[in-house]
Amino acid sequence: MPRLPHLNARLQGFGTTIFAEMSALAAKTGAINLGQGFPDTDGPPEVSAAAIEAIGRGENQYPPGPGTPDLRQAVAEHQQRFWSMTTDPDTEVLVTAGATEAIAATLLALCEVGDEVIVFDPTYDSYAASIAMAGAKIRPVLLSPDNGTGRYAFDPGELRAAFSARTRLVLLNTPHNPTGKVFTRTELDLVAELCRQHDVVAVTDEVYEHLVFEGTHVPLATLPDMADRTVTISSGGKTFSFTGWKIGWAVASPELITAIRTAKQFLTFVNGAPFQPAIAVGLRLGDSYYEQFVADLRAKRDLLGALLTEAGFTVLEPEGTYFTTVDISSSGGASKGESDGIEFCLGLPERAGVVAVPSQVFYQHPTAGRSMVRFCFAKRDEVLRAAGRRLIDAFAG
Repeated sequence: MPRLPHLNARLQGFGTTIFAEMSALAAKTGAINLGQGFPDTDGPPEVSAAAIEAIGRGENQYPPGPGTPDLRQAVAEHQQRFWSMTTDPDTEVLVTAGATEAIAATLLALCEVGDEVIVFDPTYDSYAASIAMAGAKIRPVLLSPDNGTGRYAFDPGELRAAFSARTRLVLLNTPHNPTGKVFTRTELDLVAELCRQHDVVAVTDEVYEHLVFEGTHVPLATLPDMADRTVTISSGGKTFSFTGWKIGWAVASPELITAIRTAKQFLTFVNGAPFQPAIAVGLRLGDSYYEQFVADLRAKRDLLGALLTEAGFTVLEPEGTYFTTVDISSSGGASKGESDGIEFCLGLPERAGVVAVPSQVFYQHPTAGRSMVRFCFAKRDEVLRAAGRRLIDAFAG
């Protein structure tokens, strides 16, 4: 990428996000957009009704800096209800402009220039940019599909070797975007062990905590001696299908929350006044909502996976999240000499009328994931079937 004038050195190399680029391509070509991770239907009507009611009763000015008391209370109730985590809503919860701001504020607050942040590669695209803005250095640990199971895993030796005297944070995303991996208790135990051994803070991005199809989600903060050295981040966007509202939160010890709030107040200050009480309503929905939410998305995962398989792609079935990864090197595309995910995705709208995202853009490693492509299945069934038929016609027809 050419050097951009005026942009500081830390952000050179960070251009327009791949999500914006591929969504623009979908709009331009009229292709079905299975690239960017957002649903094409709204979430529970009682949640949207709560936002409308909040606007009607005048909750339209700045909310309190830490977030509205009711939402912070609802977050604390949620942590206890689902994960048996005792949380003080007044001192241990901070409401943010989505999980993305929570991550950025945490990195800006906790990192000194030259510190290192360990991440699992591939990473969500904001991680590297936020680490760079904090003046820290990214230290990736590669996730690779296991040849026997197709599940993504990391080398424990590589993770151990990544820790050094310069390590400040471990940034962990589980369930993991873009791979769909749900980290196992054994893997999390090792992460926790190394954090304790090296006196490192863990930052966990758990926005897909309620979208687990295989395995069990275990918040790292619930492991022994990890509550006071973990910043747990989540949001209402994915769980309630209101991604545009950008209501997220961080849960941590009072000392960590105070540090993060110090940085956060100079980013957005506050946000989403009428949406905060609405997300509080969502967090208090009954178990049947959460159970049906997972069941519906599991069915969509299976539907798209079957269609992608019929189209000739090698599907790596996700354990969680919105996303299915395929390996195009053994697909119909490979018969035409295609194995580069970026080239494949740029040509896919014209070839098949579908937009996907190349997994390569999520990797720090220069050659990893080149043949991997990510599809989003958080769409209406008829949209998934139409996209699947187009892909089948293009690659298996």
